[in-house]
Amino acid sequence: MKIDGGLRGDLEGAAEAAAAQEARGYDGVWSAETDHDPFLPLLLAARSTERVDLGTAIAVAFARNPMTLAQTAWDLQTASRGRFILGLGSQVKAHITKRFSMPWSRPAARMREMILAIRAIWACWDEGTKLDFRGDFYTHTLMTPFFNPGPNPYGKPRIFLAAVGTVMTEVAGEVADGLICHGFTTRRYFDEVTRPALERGRAKAGKTLEGFEISGPMFVVTGRDEDEMARAAKGVRGQIAFYGSTPAYRPVLELHGWGDLQDELNRLSKEGRWGEMGDLVDDEVLNTFAVVAPIDEVADALRERWGGALTRLSFYAPYETDDDRWDAVMASLKSA
Repeated sequence: MKIDGGLRGDLEGAAEAAAAQEARGYDGVWSAETDHDPFLPLLLAARSTERVDLGTAIAVAFARNPMTLAQTAWDLQTASRGRFILGLGSQVKAHITKRFSMPWSRPAARMREMILAIRAIWACWDEGTKLDFRGDFYTHTLMTPFFNPGPNPYGKPRIFLAAVGTVMTEVAGEVADGLICHGFTTRRYFDEVTRPALERGRAKAGKTLEGFEISGPMFVVTGRDEDEMARAAKGVRGQIAFYGSTPAYRPVLELHGWGDLQDELNRLSKEGRWGEMGDLVDDEVLNTFAVVAPIDEVADALRERWGGALTRLSFYAPYETDDDRWDAVMASLKSA
């Protein structure tokens, strides 16, 4: 299992942070699209690292179009000398239409077509094929030499797709090179819903899961004493509640019989009572979504929870922490 780290969105110190994570032994460094652009920190990281994979987890696909994504990924693949992973996610309707002012319809079908369009653009640049992509959402039929960057010396980037629901997960299996599991995923949901959907998608493409990467930023509650454990648990409860309030993620809760929790979290979110939501995440819910263990037991607990499921793991810890404790966990995981 590969162990990945991450970058904060701001550019200050991004190069140094990526280099430090590479030196500490991480296999990949990911950048998220939250309050900053996800691509720019990775350009700095590409110049300061030699070995680690560099990816977006995630870039909001529907805020852009296939041509802009294809070009940005092409340039980052070159800058990183073949280490870039284009990690895409759909976001939810409200953000696409109200925050980005972009269209929303049939997200899984649109995402499938977007990835196929990106691959068609790359084929044009890399192999000289005529650009003639015509779909329901995207049409790309013009590529003149002036706008063609030509073949990439490091080959085409990998594409990972984030998914929770079964239809989007099938799309990931069919047209992507890897899946980014949402942190709001339980092992039971992975085994009963995610993996079967991935296998159906791979079957559509005439492939198996062999060589397909599955990445997961998974919740961890840990600390060196009771106070640290309590602070960590509070942070994770709040983040679980935030995700649980989203209707698109309801199926995860319903699988465990917690559909009513989603109703209540959604109601509180609409009332702006964000600070109260974490209190609804009891110990049973917390332990189902997160590995909860003292720092010296985290590696074994993660291995027991996610071994045989994920090919890449990162630590989702929405609370104040330090690098030293995670270095020890990473070393233990990688030595097994």
